[in-house]
Amino acid sequence: MKKLWTKASVLGSVSAAFGSMLWYQKRAESDLVVGSYTSADKNPTSPYELKLVQVLFRHGARTPLKSIPGVMEVQWVPTLLEPPAHTQIHYEVKDLHGGPRPPAPVEQSYRKNVLSGGTFPGQLTAVGMQQLYELGQRLRRTYVEETHFLSSTFSPAEVYVRSTNILRTIESARCLVAGLFLQKQTETVPIFTTDAGSEILYPNYHACQLLKILASHRWAESSTLPHIAADLHSVHSALGIAPHQPIDFILIRDDMVARETHGLPCPSALSTWRSKVEQRAVDMICHVYEHNSSMENLQLCVGPLLHSLITNIEGKLEGTVSQADRKLFLYSAHDTTLIPCLMALGIFDMKWPPFAADITIELHQHRQSNKPFVKVSYIGQDQLIPGCSGVYCPLEQFKQVLSAYSLSSEVHHSRCNSTKGPPES
Repeated sequence: MKKLWTKASVLGSVSAAFGSMLWYQKRAESDLVVGSYTSADKNPTSPYELKLVQVLFRHGARTPLKSIPGVMEVQWVPTLLEPPAHTQIHYEVKDLHGGPRPPAPVEQSYRKNVLSGGTFPGQLTAVGMQQLYELGQRLRRTYVEETHFLSSTFSPAEVYVRSTNILRTIESARCLVAGLFLQKQTETVPIFTTDAGSEILYPNYHACQLLKILASHRWAESSTLPHIAADLHSVHSALGIAPHQPIDFILIRDDMVARETHGLPCPSALSTWRSKVEQRAVDMICHVYEHNSSMENLQLCVGPLLHSLITNIEGKLEGTVSQADRKLFLYSAHDTTLIPCLMALGIFDMKWPPFAADITIELHQHRQSNKPFVKVSYIGQDQLIPGCSGVYCPLEQFKQVLSAYSLSSEVHHSRCNSTKGPPES
């Protein structure tokens, strides 16, 4: 098996050249579906007026987070990371107060390992950059060209860009802005981030002690659940993974999808198990987040983020947003951000969010009644939120839906410092 994958690694560096072509073809097909996205503001007779847009999105395609020794080795060569010229802009990473970029311990941890081929794990590739550029183009069509909601040139007064302090999300934000404004800028684009201890754009296991306790218990338990454990044993045997290797379905899926996206070869044995790997990875993450069984994990994972989204809406309506002209908030984050947010909204479709997936939250105001409404879309498709009376959801209903999970930073900090342990099993 190891010799087989040494050969596959050589083929991988050749087939990688076809990765972008393969992804572009798939993207063109998916655009036929995404093109069905509609906005009320495209219709001049619409009763709703768009006031604010918030986009929470996953980064683009990247190198895998971990290679599986002796089994799934392919060549992740540096040329895969070369940025396309049209994705470049002038930008500067700052802390939330406008100071220098904070230290990035998560990013530094990736640089402790090197993948076969010479790149680091978790790095945004040219394919990923193009994915975010195209997401920016889609937003441009809606908010610049069709509704004229945003200016055609980047303005920091209109647009706020925040990212986790990890290179792939920072670069993803850069590429989205490049696509949204076609590289038109009169000043440097600030991309705001924060230190690892206060990050709210992903479940922060290091800063929240209670979440770490609860999640570590659920993570360990997830691979031992009878239906998952049996399938994992079968997949390990089929792929020749050594016994007792800490390789779960989420890691297998991560490597599988990364290679497929870039046209790199997969083990032939994996084709039989592909749908099962997808299903079991989702089953595992649902178990970790205690989907449909407990609110506490979701509260600790994304409570402050949800609270921030609501605060932005209220600030816009009350005129207390830091910038009166603010029209767009962009949040560059991760799959582990989107999944619990989708769960909290009640619209998780039991499918892993693809690279460059986005949750877009629009604030509208009824032109006659002046009442506020919220519309949510996921990957360009409008969503009917459970608990809302329509796709255009009255703000009070929307806030009621999120009230079960939203936490202020003060309450979140207090909960995180509690000493409650995992439940008895």
